[in-house]
Amino acid sequence: MATLVIPPLTAARGERFFLISAIVMSVLVVAGFSLQLAAGRSSFGAPLRVHIHAIIFFGWVVLYLTQNILAARGSLALHRRLGWLSLAWIPAMVAMGTYVTVLLVRLGHTPFFFQPGYFLIMDPLSVFTFAGLAAAAIVKRRQTQWHRRLMFCGMAILLGPGVGRLIPMPLLIPYAGEAVFALVILFPIAGVIRDLRVTGRVHPAWWWGLATIAAMQFTINLITFSAVGVGIYNAVAAGSPGANVPPLAFPPFPPH
Repeated sequence: MATLVIPPLTAARGERFFLISAIVMSVLVVAGFSLQLAAGRSSFGAPLRVHIHAIIFFGWVVLYLTQNILAARGSLALHRRLGWLSLAWIPAMVAMGTYVTVLLVRLGHTPFFFQPGYFLIMDPLSVFTFAGLAAAAIVKRRQTQWHRRLMFCGMAILLGPGVGRLIPMPLLIPYAGEAVFALVILFPIAGVIRDLRVTGRVHPAWWWGLATIAAMQFTINLITFSAVGVGIYNAVAAGSPGANVPPLAFPPFPPH
């Protein structure tokens, strides 16, 4: 059986791209939430559920960055052992992300730059899509080039809340969701460009990742603005203050 030999320079460039990207992604997430804290739009006095949600999702950012550092250093044994944490971490992210979204909808506290019905579909579907890509990456863990690219695309989806806090979302109504999508998808596009420059071809994992992210955004809009989406919202909000909030109307701007 022939052995594929990757030239040292190409391998080094590959490690550098994924490591630098992981650092940039992590910085964006931290910067986005830090800006909210500095602006007084969030505080450490938030309910316990908010802190648990933050710990779980920031924990994944730390894990993703750590895994890329270990891979770049060649500490693959530790990288593999640490990777098994994802089997518990990802389901926790799906459960907590969905729970918090449903709770905000029922309280009638969805972000004012999203229609409540859009928010209800967008958040859980984004987390489920991330989980799907991450699960595929785990299945492909023995195929490094597939594994790292699929996990990269999954991590890109999680950038939404971070980058959304760094751009003027109120000014982007009614296209705030599409604006975040456009920024998120730039990361796998950068991966495509990197492959073309370094190897002269695009690894198919990028196409799968890009198609999945695009399908996610299409599905969010398809469900939200359909009778199914309105029905889901009404069922979730039934018997709560959120039931009095029109699912497809933008909430009023918060008082200054």
